[in-house]
Amino acid sequence: SGNAGFQQVLERLESDPVCQRLSLKSFLILPFQRITRLKLLLQNILKRTRPGSEEEVQATQAYDALEKLIKDCNENVQRMKSTEELIYLSQKIEFECKIFPLISQSRRLVKCGELTALDYNTLSPKWKVTTRPIYIHLFNDCLLLSRPKE
Repeated sequence: SGNAGFQQVLERLESDPVCQRLSLKSFLILPFQRITRLKLLLQNILKRTRPGSEEEVQATQAYDALEKLIKDCNENVQRMKSTEELIYLSQKIEFECKIFPLISQSRRLVKCGELTALDYNTLSPKWKVTTRPIYIHLFNDCLLLSRPKE
């Protein structure tokens, strides 16, 4: 989105009749869709092969290899999503000192959300409760609390 020239070329290509008005994202997801269709095809082949035959052994081996490939693809997609979340978060969060590297190969964001911190004013004789928003970021190896910049 930051490169105007790329955006123009992409829009021109996506509007081309050869692309059938499909977006780049749909072309990128096609290989994953084909893999899942292959799995369904192999399941149907296995249903129709004679038990104990050479064809069943080969189809089972192909199915197992495809299952492993699908599992690896899903794990890699999850890892990339996690890395993208960390990159996005590191761009939003500003540390007073850079002693905490947010982006790490082993770190992943488990949960995040907004909380409300309650502050009791003990200086006044009356109990006065003030609230302020804070954000919690739970990673697989640490917990980070942040607050919006004032």
